[in-house]
Amino acid sequence: MTWENSISGPVAVIGDVHGQVDQLARILEQLRQTPNFERRWIVFIGDLVDRGSDPKGAIDLMCDLLIHHPRTTVVSGNHELAMGAALHLVDTPEYSDWSGRWIDHYGSEATFQSYGCEMGDLEALREAMPEDHRRFLADVPWCVEHPDFFFVHAGLDPNSSFEVQREILRARDFTLNRPQWLCSKSLPFEDPPKDCTHVVVSGHVKVPQVKLGRRRILTDTTGGEGGSLSCVLLPEGKVIHSDPSLAREPAIVGHEQRPKSVPKKKGWFW
Repeated sequence: MTWENSISGPVAVIGDVHGQVDQLARILEQLRQTPNFERRWIVFIGDLVDRGSDPKGAIDLMCDLLIHHPRTTVVSGNHELAMGAALHLVDTPEYSDWSGRWIDHYGSEATFQSYGCEMGDLEALREAMPEDHRRFLADVPWCVEHPDFFFVHAGLDPNSSFEVQREILRARDFTLNRPQWLCSKSLPFEDPPKDCTHVVVSGHVKVPQVKLGRRRILTDTTGGEGGSLSCVLLPEGKVIHSDPSLAREPAIVGHEQRPKSVPKKKGWFW
C-alpha cells in the first residue's frame, strides 16, 4: 500500500480518530459537500487505532476512502507504531518491547475486540487482520510534506535542525526506542525549530479546541474519549466538527513572526 508523503494544494487534516467510526463518517459526509472536495487532500494525523469502539472499522474506512478519493494519506501515530511493532510488521529492536507496551498501556483492548480476538493474543490478531491493514501498519509514513505545512503526529524538537529531523522522519528510523516525533507529550506545545519554514500540524495530545497558530496547529479534540472529532481545512483555517453541539470554536494562538519564506495567502487565518 502506497501512502503519498509529498502533497500540494488544499488539505483537510483529520484529528486522532481512535476507532470513533461514527464521528469519522460524519466528518467525511461534511467534507464531501465542500465545493473543492475532489481536489483537496485528506490527511489523517495518526492514531486511528485503540481506545474507541471500532479501530478496525476506522482503518477500513480510511482504506476505502483511499480507493474512492486517491488524494488521501496519513501519518503514523504512536498507536500505529506500537501496534505495527507489536505484531512484527515493522522491524524494531528487542529492547523496545513494543508488544508489552502496546498491550499494557495503549488502550489496545478495543483493537483486539474490533478484530474479534482475545485481548493479548498477538498471533491471532495478526492472522485476523486483512492484508491491506497489515500493509497500512507496515508502510505508513512518519510525516507528510506540503509546500506550506508539515504534518507529523506529535511535533518537532525546537532545539534540533529541521533538516535533520525531516531526514529521520522520511527514513522512519525504527531503531529509536521511542521516536519523539510520534510519542512525546511535550512536542505538541513546542514551536518548530527556527530553520523550519512550514506550519507544523500535529495531533497526539487532546486539547479542548483546535489551536491555530502562526507556526503550529493542533487538531486532537477527543483523544478517543468522546467529544467532537475535528477536521481543519487548510489554508482556510476553517474547522469541521463531527458534533457541533459539543464543539468549541478554534483558538487563534501565538504572535510570533511568520517565516519569511512562507508567504501570506488569501484566506489564511493569521
